[in-house]
Amino acid sequence: MSATPEVINNNNIDTNKNPNQKPGFAARKQKTISGMEEKVVNIKSINKTTKGGRRQRFSVLAVIGDRNGKVGFGIGKSVEVPVAIQKAIKDAQKNIFNVQISKTGTVFHDFVGKKCASKVLIKPAKVGTGIIAGSVIRAVLELAGYKNIYSKNLGASSALNMIRATINALTNQHNPSNIAKLRNKSVSEL
Repeated sequence: MSATPEVINNNNIDTNKNPNQKPGFAARKQKTISGMEEKVVNIKSINKTTKGGRRQRFSVLAVIGDRNGKVGFGIGKSVEVPVAIQKAIKDAQKNIFNVQISKTGTVFHDFVGKKCASKVLIKPAKVGTGIIAGSVIRAVLELAGYKNIYSKNLGASSALNMIRATINALTNQHNPSNIAKLRNKSVSEL
Protein backbone atom coordinates (compact mmCIF):
# COMPACT_ATOMS: atom_id res chain seq x y z
CA MET A 1 0.00 0.00 0.00
CA SER A 2 1.69 3.19 -1.15
CA ALA A 3 1.03 6.46 0.57
CA THR A 4 0.45 9.37 -1.74
CA PRO A 5 1.37 12.79 -0.43
CA GLU A 6 -1.50 15.19 0.08
CA VAL A 7 -1.40 18.37 -1.94
CA ILE A 8 -2.12 21.41 0.18
CA ASN A 9 -3.59 24.35 -1.66
CA ASN A 10 -2.99 27.56 0.28
CA ASN A 11 -4.92 29.67 -2.20
CA ASN A 12 -8.50 30.57 -1.40
CA ILE A 13 -9.62 29.61 -4.90
CA ASP A 14 -12.24 26.89 -5.26
CA THR A 15 -11.56 24.89 -8.39
CA ASN A 16 -15.18 23.74 -8.69
CA LYS A 17 -16.54 27.26 -9.15
CA ASN A 18 -16.62 29.46 -12.21
CA PRO A 19 -13.10 30.90 -12.76
CA ASN A 20 -14.58 34.22 -13.93
CA GLN A 21 -16.58 34.67 -10.73
CA LYS A 22 -15.11 37.19 -8.33
CA PRO A 23 -14.68 36.06 -4.73
CA GLY A 24 -16.90 37.90 -2.30
CA PHE A 25 -20.56 37.86 -1.37
CA ALA A 26 -21.51 34.87 -3.53
CA ALA A 27 -18.86 32.83 -1.73
CA ARG A 28 -20.32 33.76 1.71
CA LYS A 29 -23.13 31.19 1.38
CA GLN A 30 -21.49 28.39 3.33
CA LYS A 31 -21.78 26.31 6.48
CA THR A 32 -20.89 27.86 9.83
CA ILE A 33 -19.24 26.11 12.73
CA SER A 34 -22.63 25.15 14.19
CA GLY A 35 -23.64 23.40 10.94
CA MET A 36 -25.94 26.17 9.76
CA GLU A 37 -25.82 27.82 6.37
CA GLU A 38 -25.20 31.55 6.32
CA LYS A 39 -26.16 34.24 3.85
CA VAL A 40 -25.28 37.93 3.85
CA VAL A 41 -28.44 39.88 3.02
CA ASN A 42 -27.44 43.52 3.22
CA ILE A 43 -24.25 45.59 3.55
CA LYS A 44 -24.58 49.30 4.31
CA SER A 45 -21.94 51.98 4.53
CA ILE A 46 -22.25 54.30 7.52
CA ASN A 47 -20.44 57.64 7.34
CA LYS A 48 -19.91 59.92 10.32
CA THR A 49 -18.51 63.40 9.86
CA THR A 50 -16.25 64.51 12.70
CA LYS A 51 -13.90 67.42 13.29
CA GLY A 52 -11.02 65.43 11.82
CA GLY A 53 -12.94 64.30 8.72
CA ARG A 54 -15.25 61.52 7.69
CA ARG A 55 -15.21 58.15 9.42
CA GLN A 56 -16.61 55.17 7.55
CA ARG A 57 -18.03 51.97 9.07
CA PHE A 58 -20.04 49.09 7.66
CA SER A 59 -23.23 47.46 8.88
CA VAL A 60 -23.99 43.88 7.77
CA LEU A 61 -27.28 41.99 8.03
CA ALA A 62 -26.92 38.19 7.88
CA VAL A 63 -29.36 35.27 8.00
CA ILE A 64 -28.46 31.73 9.08
CA GLY A 65 -30.48 28.53 8.96
CA ASP A 66 -30.21 24.76 8.85
CA ARG A 67 -32.93 24.24 6.17
CA ASN A 68 -34.77 22.07 8.68
CA GLY A 69 -36.90 24.46 10.75
CA LYS A 70 -34.32 26.71 12.40
CA VAL A 71 -33.55 30.23 11.19
CA GLY A 72 -31.94 33.31 12.72
CA PHE A 73 -30.69 36.77 11.83
CA GLY A 74 -28.07 39.15 13.15
CA ILE A 75 -26.46 42.54 12.67
CA GLY A 76 -22.74 43.32 12.82
CA LYS A 77 -20.95 46.66 12.59
CA SER A 78 -17.27 47.30 12.09
CA VAL A 79 -14.69 49.35 10.21
CA GLU A 80 -13.98 46.39 7.91
CA VAL A 81 -16.58 44.30 6.08
CA PRO A 82 -15.20 40.80 6.93
CA VAL A 83 -15.17 41.62 10.65
CA ALA A 84 -18.72 42.97 10.41
CA ILE A 85 -19.83 39.75 8.66
CA GLN A 86 -18.32 37.64 11.46
CA LYS A 87 -20.08 39.77 14.08
CA ALA A 88 -23.41 39.48 12.23
CA ILE A 89 -23.14 35.68 12.05
CA LYS A 90 -22.21 35.48 15.73
CA ASP A 91 -25.23 37.64 16.57
CA ALA A 92 -27.46 35.49 14.34
CA GLN A 93 -26.43 32.36 16.26
CA LYS A 94 -27.87 33.99 19.40
CA ASN A 95 -31.20 34.84 17.67
CA ILE A 96 -32.40 31.47 16.36
CA PHE A 97 -36.11 30.73 15.94
CA ASN A 98 -37.85 27.38 15.42
CA VAL A 99 -40.48 27.34 12.66
CA GLN A 100 -42.95 24.65 11.62
CA ILE A 101 -42.87 23.17 8.12
CA SER A 102 -45.62 20.99 6.68
CA LYS A 103 -44.92 17.69 4.90
CA THR A 104 -45.20 19.45 1.52
CA GLY A 105 -42.60 22.06 2.49
CA THR A 106 -45.00 24.96 2.99
CA VAL A 107 -46.87 26.78 5.78
CA PHE A 108 -50.15 25.57 7.26
CA HIS A 109 -52.24 28.72 6.66
CA ASP A 110 -52.12 32.34 5.49
CA PHE A 111 -50.64 34.85 7.89
CA VAL A 112 -49.55 38.50 7.83
CA GLY A 113 -46.45 39.15 9.93
CA LYS A 114 -45.94 42.71 11.15
CA LYS A 115 -42.99 44.65 12.47
CA CYS A 116 -43.20 48.45 12.64
CA ALA A 117 -44.29 49.62 9.16
CA SER A 118 -43.36 46.36 7.42
CA LYS A 119 -46.00 43.74 6.67
CA VAL A 120 -45.25 40.40 5.04
CA LEU A 121 -47.98 38.09 3.75
CA ILE A 122 -47.14 34.38 3.53
CA LYS A 123 -49.42 31.80 1.91
CA PRO A 124 -49.18 28.05 1.35
CA ALA A 125 -48.43 26.86 -2.18
CA LYS A 126 -48.82 23.60 -4.10
CA VAL A 127 -45.96 21.15 -4.52
CA GLY A 128 -43.64 22.26 -7.32
CA THR A 129 -44.38 25.99 -7.00
CA GLY A 130 -41.09 26.90 -5.35
CA ILE A 131 -40.41 29.98 -3.27
CA ILE A 132 -42.03 33.12 -4.64
CA ALA A 133 -40.59 36.00 -2.63
CA GLY A 134 -38.38 39.06 -2.74
CA SER A 135 -34.66 38.79 -2.06
CA VAL A 136 -34.67 39.47 1.69
CA ILE A 137 -37.76 37.36 2.42
CA ARG A 138 -36.46 34.60 0.13
CA ALA A 139 -33.24 34.32 2.17
CA VAL A 140 -35.22 33.67 5.36
CA LEU A 141 -37.60 31.18 3.73
CA GLU A 142 -34.84 29.22 1.95
CA LEU A 143 -32.62 28.91 5.02
CA ALA A 144 -35.61 27.94 7.18
CA GLY A 145 -36.27 25.00 4.86
CA TYR A 146 -39.46 25.91 2.99
CA LYS A 147 -39.85 24.53 -0.54
CA ASN A 148 -43.26 25.82 -1.73
CA ILE A 149 -44.54 29.16 -0.49
CA TYR A 150 -45.96 32.48 -1.70
CA SER A 151 -45.02 35.74 -0.02
CA LYS A 152 -45.59 39.43 -0.60
CA ASN A 153 -44.23 42.53 1.07
CA LEU A 154 -47.21 44.77 1.87
CA GLY A 155 -45.52 47.58 3.78
CA ALA A 156 -42.18 49.33 4.15
CA SER A 157 -39.15 47.72 2.52
CA SER A 158 -36.60 48.02 5.32
CA ALA A 159 -34.52 44.83 5.16
CA LEU A 160 -34.30 44.31 8.92
CA ASN A 161 -38.01 44.90 9.52
CA MET A 162 -38.97 42.63 6.60
CA ILE A 163 -36.89 39.82 8.15
CA ARG A 164 -38.50 40.40 11.55
CA ALA A 165 -42.01 40.46 10.00
CA THR A 166 -41.30 37.23 8.09
CA ILE A 167 -40.07 35.45 11.21
CA ASN A 168 -43.12 36.80 13.07
CA ALA A 169 -45.39 35.24 10.43
CA LEU A 170 -43.52 31.92 10.48
CA THR A 171 -43.43 31.56 14.27
CA ASN A 172 -47.17 32.27 14.61
CA GLN A 173 -48.19 29.27 12.48
CA HIS A 174 -50.55 26.72 14.04
CA ASN A 175 -50.41 23.13 12.84
CA PRO A 176 -53.58 21.00 12.78
CA SER A 177 -52.55 18.87 15.76
CA ASN A 178 -52.17 21.95 18.01
CA ILE A 179 -55.57 23.31 16.94
CA ALA A 180 -57.20 19.92 17.53
CA LYS A 181 -55.67 19.78 21.02
CA LEU A 182 -57.01 23.29 21.84
CA ARG A 183 -60.52 22.27 20.69
CA ASN A 184 -60.42 18.88 22.46
CA LYS A 185 -60.94 17.05 19.17
CA SER A 186 -58.94 14.68 17.01
CA VAL A 187 -57.24 15.81 13.79
CA SER A 188 -59.71 13.80 11.69
CA GLU A 189 -62.67 15.71 13.24
CA LEU A 190 -61.37 19.09 12.06
